[in-house]
Amino acid sequence: MSTHDEDDRREYYRIDDTIALDFTPLSSAEALASDELQDSSPLFNLLSDLHLMDFESQHLLRHISERDRTLANYLKVMNKRIDLLGQAVAQSLLRDIGPPKRVSLSEGGVSFNSPQQVAVGTHLAIKMVLMPQALGLLLRAKVIHCRTRPDQQFDIGAAFEALTDAQRQLLARHILQRQALERRQAREN
Repeated sequence: MSTHDEDDRREYYRIDDTIALDFTPLSSAEALASDELQDSSPLFNLLSDLHLMDFESQHLLRHISERDRTLANYLKVMNKRIDLLGQAVAQSLLRDIGPPKRVSLSEGGVSFNSPQQVAVGTHLAIKMVLMPQALGLLLRAKVIHCRTRPDQQFDIGAAFEALTDAQRQLLARHILQRQALERRQAREN
């Protein structure tokens, strides 16, 4: 295998997606801090926490469904109601974050266009809302490349840092769902 082929190999599967994304550079102290990032928007934090709690409670719902199907069905309906509220919150957040943009996304990082140049090595707080499930994630990342584009934009590539297991699995679930959707659409065409 040539060196070029080895450079092109990725550790994670990458998808092209349209998501709401905003980023802010972190100070040196924030970049070194080991605590979880918190956004200044209570609605974004609520959306993020709702999805993390849903993810963390899935195994409990499976155990309940083994013992009591009626209770499990009721809890699933309640979950759907909460998801609808989360989608309403996400629509409100999209106005604050900005219009969705095309990105290349994997469990390892994200690449996107920005009018703002960012130095390689800069640590970022990346705020993302993944659609259609309105999954809000606030992740740490480090800029690995920033290339000038002909349209006076910058192509920024950032590698995620210190993802929790729940964050990584939520990203992986979103990527798998997008892959399945792309396959279905390709079969239909």
